[in-house]
Amino acid sequence: MYTLLHGFYKYLTQKDEYCVVILGLDNAGKTTYLEAAKTKFTKNYKGLNPTKITTTVGLNIGTIDVLGVRLNFWDLGGQQELQSLWDKYYQESHGVIYVIDSNDRERMDESKIIFDKMIKNDLLSGVPLLILANKQDLPDVMGVREIKPVFQQAGALIGQRDCLTIPVSALNGEGVDEGIKWLVEAIKRHSIVRPPREND
Repeated sequence: MYTLLHGFYKYLTQKDEYCVVILGLDNAGKTTYLEAAKTKFTKNYKGLNPTKITTTVGLNIGTIDVLGVRLNFWDLGGQQELQSLWDKYYQESHGVIYVIDSNDRERMDESKIIFDKMIKNDLLSGVPLLILANKQDLPDVMGVREIKPVFQQAGALIGQRDCLTIPVSALNGEGVDEGIKWLVEAIKRHSIVRPPREND
């Protein structure tokens, strides 16, 4: 009887699980964004102090429950030597968050090159894409109007997938809610093609 009740309870409370990769150059603010998302969507979670966040070597993992689903994030290091590992995570990914440092004009071309390489990968075909113009809290940064055309040059590669480019500040949390909620809805729409992760 206990097993039956436990199974029924698990069925009622279990959430669909989806995996999201967070990509971008080193120092773009990927880990800070992940911490901001965990802080916004996880009750009683105290995020890392932004001054304590260092360059990611390998990956950081985070989980949030939002809009009836569980999102598992893989925040992958953006250094050049780690970018070759990114595609190992693509097959299981249901969404991509690509973070751009809006304050780093000198590396915009480099960011665009690795974006194009990532978006060309067949394992990400049709996967929803959220592009974040991060660090909008700083003065004189590039806005979405300046960044969007650069990345829209890859329009043919982006294809028919759901794609949104928004301004955010991972440091103060502006735009975090909007981006995560949009991504969840896009992932749900795409779940016919890429169903949720199998639960035990």
